[in-house]
Amino acid sequence: MGKLNPWARRYPAPAKLNLFLHVLGRRPDGYHLLQTVFRLIDRCDWLRFTPRADGEIRLARTIPGVADDENLAARAARLLRSEGGAHAGVEIDIDKIIPIGGGLGGGSSDCATTLAVLNRLWGLGLPKERLAEMALALGADVPFFLFGRNAFGEGVGERLTPVELPPAWYLVLVPPVAVQTQTIFSSPELTRNSKPIKMSGFSAGFGRNDLEPVVCGRHAEVAAHLEWLRQFGDARMSGSGACVFAEFAAEREARSALSRMPADMRGFVVRGLDRQPLAALLENE
Repeated sequence: MGKLNPWARRYPAPAKLNLFLHVLGRRPDGYHLLQTVFRLIDRCDWLRFTPRADGEIRLARTIPGVADDENLAARAARLLRSEGGAHAGVEIDIDKIIPIGGGLGGGSSDCATTLAVLNRLWGLGLPKERLAEMALALGADVPFFLFGRNAFGEGVGERLTPVELPPAWYLVLVPPVAVQTQTIFSSPELTRNSKPIKMSGFSAGFGRNDLEPVVCGRHAEVAAHLEWLRQFGDARMSGSGACVFAEFAAEREARSALSRMPADMRGFVVRGLDRQPLAALLENE
């Protein structure tokens, strides 16, 4: 595993953007059928793992607004331990950089990083397919973060096909609201009848986010941030919000837009990635 003790490393959990998100219908179990393109971006949470002799699975610090026993990384560690027949304890320290409740997949990415890294650190050697099944049991976005690259997502988001995306930069704005995903998906005003497309039908600027009108109707701040961003072209909401983004061909253009952002808005510039940085790190060890 390289020269550095693998327990001493910090491991990345990157964020994602949904370049579009169409809701095609709803399954009898309440899950929604989607089509989306997931894009990895270079904004990461960072995780450290420390073995515990007492067999406990603990978080080093609580994530605001998330109960420790509901935290996806802790749940991933417990599930992996029971499925893999391990008895080890671990303390998970999450340096939270990705906005919480922003639709950028931070919790799901922390979860996927925990599965992949502890599978290695605990020496379980579970195959990727088994990890993917566990990932889906933990959350619909988690399989994507284990997948390793940008993807066209179908089903509830777990049927993934690799997709090549051109280099791009994004200005991401963070409205001061945390959107509850479940509330948005269960809202009566959500339309669930978008027509399915073939992956070949996707290109830059394609589609929309079907959740966006619902979120904007309930959170005026999200609508205001989108309206401001639209002076630079197409702007979209990611996932179930609240974060919104616009795409730029060059870093300079994205930073120029950021410099014009009103003082009461928060945002950041990120580059689109082709590969999951965690996958590259684990392959090189």
